[in-house]
Amino acid sequence: MTAKRRGAQLAMLAFAVVVVMCAYAGVGLGIDGTIPAGMLTYGLGLGALMLAAYLVLAKWAPWADPLILPLVTLVNGIGLVMIYRIEQTGQAGASATTQLMWTALGVVMFSATLIVLKDHRALQRLTYTAGFAGLALLLLPLLPFIGKEINGARIWVGIGPFSIQPSEFAKITLVIFFAGYLVAKRDVLALAGRRLLFIDLPRARDLGPVLITWAVSLGVLVMQKDLGSSLLLFGAFIAMLYIATQRTSWVLIGALLFIGGAVLAGQVFSHVEARFDGWLDASSQEMYYREFGSTYQLMQGLFAIGSGGILGTGLGQGHPNSIPLSFSDFIFSATGEELGLTGLMALLMVYALIVERGLRTSLAARDPFSKLLAGGLSFILAWQVFIIVGGVTRLIPLTGLVTPFMSAGGSALLANWMLIALLVRMSDAARKPPPQAIQDEGLTQVMQR
Repeated sequence: MTAKRRGAQLAMLAFAVVVVMCAYAGVGLGIDGTIPAGMLTYGLGLGALMLAAYLVLAKWAPWADPLILPLVTLVNGIGLVMIYRIEQTGQAGASATTQLMWTALGVVMFSATLIVLKDHRALQRLTYTAGFAGLALLLLPLLPFIGKEINGARIWVGIGPFSIQPSEFAKITLVIFFAGYLVAKRDVLALAGRRLLFIDLPRARDLGPVLITWAVSLGVLVMQKDLGSSLLLFGAFIAMLYIATQRTSWVLIGALLFIGGAVLAGQVFSHVEARFDGWLDASSQEMYYREFGSTYQLMQGLFAIGSGGILGTGLGQGHPNSIPLSFSDFIFSATGEELGLTGLMALLMVYALIVERGLRTSLAARDPFSKLLAGGLSFILAWQVFIIVGGVTRLIPLTGLVTPFMSAGGSALLANWMLIALLVRMSDAARKPPPQAIQDEGLTQVMQR
């Protein structure tokens, strides 16, 4: 990265921190007309963390995309502001200080990934190791004594007072496995079998990987009651399969398999049926007040978004405490109440820009593994945002996933910072000028710019 571009990145990073500090001030002014006493502490803390991340990036990934880090900083900072706002209402579990500590650990993970992983292509040699690690992480919550069930889903591992959600890290290792596997098998998977109408169907013998992934995703749905991770896992595999083969038939087969599996699970398992019933008839009194699978949380979130209107009530002037778990699962709805539709659209545009920079990295990558890995990581980020937004706006059933970089909690934040580090590392490799051959007295020498 040239000195001019590095300076522009630092300026954008500073601007993101200033926007977050102004939002903190807005919360205090909205609540009681005074600037919060901790605004400077939070602002300086976030600024110091991002400066450290910038210095690591400038040292170990100097050619990386300059927009990714400032965009992530902005989203992470807005999440801190909203958690602080919800904390002021007295809702149990909301703590901006704790979230800032998790952000610090996330930056440490981001920095460590960049420093240790000097060449991301080395991950291709760990294809099956990553696949095994991903399955192990998914199954870990099912083990006795350490597995914990919280809010109806068995997706947590607890050791003493500490608990983590292994599926957040599994999504990264499984994308690495998918990328390595599809690079090795893409020629076979691209072969066409019979033609049905306008679609070239794959050969029956090549359906094995899709069926296995389908079975695993349904297993996650059934055993852990985790619709979100199931949908995220299967969707990521089908998207990467399409990127590798360019065959629409794989997407159609994947969609049919998942819809069929979800319908079957809804008929057999009560917790899946409750999610679908609540989605189809959320406003009925029976669904709103029932003990198991109540739509109270969903409807309160919809009321909050509706009351925010176009411009919102203003920071500090909404009622996020009326939404259960507004600092976690429903932070998007709480944000919509105070920032309105305009603020939500701006937030979604920031997410879209992060995904776009990841896809640009995929297009610029010089080897198939890098293209698939960057495309897969970008897709799961976009897919997760879609699942969250679709769930809280009742476009699709609620899944239990959290909003990337915004929701309170450590597992998702750490995993997403590691995901961003991988995208930054691949961006650096893709944008770095290749060695240039020059002539010197008849001898060819290779030099790096």
